[in-house]
Amino acid sequence: MKLVLLGPPGAGKGTQAAGIIERYHIPHISTGDIFRKNLKEGTALGLRAKGYMDQGALVPDALVVDIVVDRLTEPDAENGYLLDGFPRTLNQAIALDEYLAKQGDHLDHVINVKVDPEVLVERAVGRRICKNCGATYHVDFNPPKVEGVCDKCGGSLYQREDDNEATVANRIQVYMDETSPLIDYYAKKEILVEIDGQKEISEVFQDIISVLGE
Repeated sequence: MKLVLLGPPGAGKGTQAAGIIERYHIPHISTGDIFRKNLKEGTALGLRAKGYMDQGALVPDALVVDIVVDRLTEPDAENGYLLDGFPRTLNQAIALDEYLAKQGDHLDHVINVKVDPEVLVERAVGRRICKNCGATYHVDFNPPKVEGVCDKCGGSLYQREDDNEATVANRIQVYMDETSPLIDYYAKKEILVEIDGQKEISEVFQDIISVLGE
């Protein structure tokens, strides 16, 4: 099963991705993880990307596609994968489809987790993270047993500097502007699945399963 997961910051994609890969036994392929791996290992693709990043420039679509396609050729992706963070632009989506078509293949579903911007801001501003183990809490929706203290390790909780209303709202708007062409593109191909991300986590997952099948 070959899937793409879309959704704005704070939509709960990470939680849903974890459930999907466990249930369907496919790798979670995140562009961030791929880039870090290539940079750490000093691969030819990683060094090309580093050249742009060191200059503060965006890595070109063609190079991003090359890095992702290289990952898709690894043995664990042979029977499917969940792409997260890619494609991010229309050009990347078209290039991915062209690559798959050459392999006689195609995407099965593009899952778009939808959450109202106001809710996303509320989620992000209330988020608290453990300095020690990285566990995540929310002051309203998932508070720790003791305020400011991690349930898991007893570490101190903090609020990220960029988890403020203005920054979060801008981050969400940038995402919406960037991905709206992708939504239209995949909707026309009739593989887009709209999922209500404002339900309970378990309900969101059940909605996804109902589309993907057992």
